[in-house]
Amino acid sequence: MSFVRCRLTLSKALLACAIVAAHPGCATAQYPQAGPTDDDLPPVGYGTLGQDDIGISLRTESFSVGVLPLEERIIRLLAPDTYASMHRLLESRSSEIASTASRYGVREPMVFLVSFYGREARARFDPEALTITGQNRLFRPIGILPVSPAFGDRQLNQRETATAIYLYESGIRLADPFTLSYNGISSDQWERTLRVLERERAAVETRAAAARKPRMK
Repeated sequence: MSFVRCRLTLSKALLACAIVAAHPGCATAQYPQAGPTDDDLPPVGYGTLGQDDIGISLRTESFSVGVLPLEERIIRLLAPDTYASMHRLLESRSSEIASTASRYGVREPMVFLVSFYGREARARFDPEALTITGQNRLFRPIGILPVSPAFGDRQLNQRETATAIYLYESGIRLADPFTLSYNGISSDQWERTLRVLERERAAVETRAAAARKPRMK
């Protein structure tokens, strides 16, 4: 089951739960972190990728899992409307993200959007079982903030999606390959995704540079 199967339902959940900020899609997410300066980030508005291009997927017998990193450097490579939805979601949950991370002494949490998609009726899932391995470390979620009401039930109907924001400790390097796992099922898809992101980053810079050039009359 690819991440794209969750995309339409997930987009509706994002739009329903995000709060439209005063400057949608343009500001940096407001939870405290010492992330890259704006000069280090891809310019906004020139990305063309979809969620399925950068999402990681896992499949079990009863449900599928889609995972999308919500790091600004990455989501700016998404198509403008998708980027704006993700960015508004981060802004609307910024205080919860900051307070949850601070309880664990984490100043710069790694933030992911996670969706569980039911492939059969009464599909039960364990939210805490989603782990990431990178830099020779195993990362477990330190906080889970539901986006859709169904997430708290830990059970899905067929074709139902439950979505949440996941927080992990600092130390997951999104610029390097990592492994996503759920109860013994693993994916190294991120290694391939890094090549997609690298190409799109270069293309975004090219598009932005072309847009800045004065047009000849």
